[in-house]
Amino acid sequence: MLNLIIRANMQYDLADRLRTVEKVSGFTFTPVQGRGSHAEADPLQSDRDRVAGYAPRIKVEILLPDNEVQSVLDRLRDTLAHDRSHGSYWIIQVEDSGRL
Repeated sequence: MLNLIIRANMQYDLADRLRTVEKVSGFTFTPVQGRGSHAEADPLQSDRDRVAGYAPRIKVEILLPDNEVQSVLDRLRDTLAHDRSHGSYWIIQVEDSGRL
């Protein structure tokens, strides 16, 4: 499971980009709020974010086979190069998945 945290205003652009990645068959967006260690140096942080101490973000979950995670991550890095400082990612092992 590739997890991303991005700025809320990047959601539609990222959705468009993900739909063009052949290995991505689906993704989930969840609204979240948070604060990172780099928040004070973020030039795009709004006054509201500074006062509240956190900012609206979108969590993106993409379930992928192990052997495809790195290539999808590399593709996203290439297509989001100008936005790289506005998000983070982590990878989690998923033991099983399926449909109910």
